[in-house]
Amino acid sequence: MRILVAEDETIIRLDLKGLLENAGYEVCAEARDGIEAVELASETQPDLAILDVKMPRLDGIEAARRILDKRPIPIVMLTAYGQEELVSRAVEAGVFGYLVKPFREQDLLPAITTARARHDELTALREEAESLSEALSARKVIERAKGLLMTKENLTEQEAFARLRKASQVSGRPLKVVAEAVVATFDAG
Repeated sequence: MRILVAEDETIIRLDLKGLLENAGYEVCAEARDGIEAVELASETQPDLAILDVKMPRLDGIEAARRILDKRPIPIVMLTAYGQEELVSRAVEAGVFGYLVKPFREQDLLPAITTARARHDELTALREEAESLSEALSARKVIERAKGLLMTKENLTEQEAFARLRKASQVSGRPLKVVAEAVVATFDAG
């Protein structure tokens, strides 16, 4: 897994890099501030980012928001602050993990694993929602086409559906595409 590390304190950044590399991760980029983190995330396309909350030029939470706007990846925030307001902002931005400094390796690695798992879950849910939305859209246009065939051609519901299915099979086109063509034909006429 390729990880972007953004931390303005050099010693902490190097320590973090060492911990990650010892755990078998590849640190693909290191940033000293939020602007650099956003630029490097775009250039290097990491699988995960670890960002400090308090950084110069652009704080880690805003950097996370900008990174996620371009490409959704799991993000773990690091901070010396455990303030509720910062945690809320981080969660609102789409961050999947939060660690308070000083952290230990046994804190960091589970946070990375958890962030990856939550990100994968969210991605799967989004794909499922998109699939369901497409199925509903197809169902609506097929029902509309059946209704038009029933009215215009004086067919039963079964006959209208059979005609749509046959046209789909003969043309080699999906049922939704055939239904859209039927709707367009009857709506134009």
